Amino acid sequence: MSLWRRFVIFLSIMGPGVITANIDNDASGITTYSVCGARFGYALLWTLIPTTIALIVIQEMVARMGAVTGKGLSDLIREQYGVRSTFYMMTILFVANFGTTVANFAGWAASMEILGFSKYVMAPLGAVFIWFLVVRGNYRSVERILLAACLLYFGYVLSGIMAKPDWGAVSSATFVPRIQWDSEYIILCIAIIGTTITPWMQFYLQSSIAEKGIKKEDYKASRLDVFIGCSITDIVSFFIIVTCATTLFPLGIRINEAHEAALALKPLAGDYAFLIFAVCLANASLLGAIIVPLATSYYICEAMGWERGVNKTFSEAPQFMWIYTFMIVTAVIVILIPKAPLVFLMVLSSILNGILLPFVLVYALSLVNDRKIMGNYVNSKFYNVISWATIGSIAALAIVFVFAAALPIGD
Repeated sequence: MSLWRRFVIFLSIMGPGVITANIDNDASGITTYSVCGARFGYALLWTLIPTTIALIVIQEMVARMGAVTGKGLSDLIREQYGVRSTFYMMTILFVANFGTTVANFAGWAASMEILGFSKYVMAPLGAVFIWFLVVRGNYRSVERILLAACLLYFGYVLSGIMAKPDWGAVSSATFVPRIQWDSEYIILCIAIIGTTITPWMQFYLQSSIAEKGIKKEDYKASRLDVFIGCSITDIVSFFIIVTCATTLFPLGIRINEAHEAALALKPLAGDYAFLIFAVCLANASLLGAIIVPLATSYYICEAMGWERGVNKTFSEAPQFMWIYTFMIVTAVIVILIPKAPLVFLMVLSSILNGILLPFVLVYALSLVNDRKIMGNYVNSKFYNVISWATIGSIAALAIVFVFAAALPIGD
């Protein structure tokens, strides 16, 4: 097969891996990376290397299952482990994803406000836009729009370069870990992993591969899609940390939200860096507000055996569309309520994701090693060692993260 033909095949396959990984850099993720850079400078950059490796390992397995079986992860869990265990998992994941959706709309509203728009106007408008995009569109058109929007993430790379960091110090911090035995430092290490590898990603990636109709014969192209997506998302994360580490950390400016980082950049790095950071936050928040409710609709409908898919109409897949609609409308209503418990919902979301992630990963690894399901596409022994080590580490960190999120941490 010629190189040109392989490239054309890859372009036709590309999408699920790049979109899933990049949109994981949503409002919550950008907040985490911004806080890391502002509070510890370049010191946490090294964590992105093992996190990227872990993300690639997990996403590759899930993508392989989608290509080989043509089914979503919820479908396979229900078929192999029964409705009851699937129902409990879906319930917890629904609550967690609702909190994540609220966080994304909060990020969208905050970014609109710092750009001079009212959140009471822009939040509903954003909700209407993404509702029409999914409900009135089809999978191919939605995927193209999402891929185009993913390009805006490179704005964070520009903001990092414009901040003029000390590249020698950046390189050293990236490849030479300097662990600090400080509670906040450790919690932020765990938070980087927790915000990079989330349960909803696994369900959305496998469901989107199944809906797109990617077959096992095209799996090599799909694997490349996953590898590129995982690499790009952590390159973006790298530059978010670098931006805040260069501009905010030296002055001791402490932030708690991503929009605070954008505001702080204006007098330090100039209007362009501020504008880029704010627009990228708006883009990431809105994309997260599209994908997380979509992932929720996919896995619930798969678990219950209902029709699902962006290619379906409201009459063909009413449950799928109503779940998506409910998530968006309710999340917007919540962020528009004065003094709504947004922080509580975001913390609850983090805790539930931390609890659920090890279970999801164990299910995924068990399924990918079942020859009745995967045939010759099961993991090799070497890959299983890497996978179990990755999952074991993530499970241990998730447990610590749950306790850390549940307990107040002093400054």
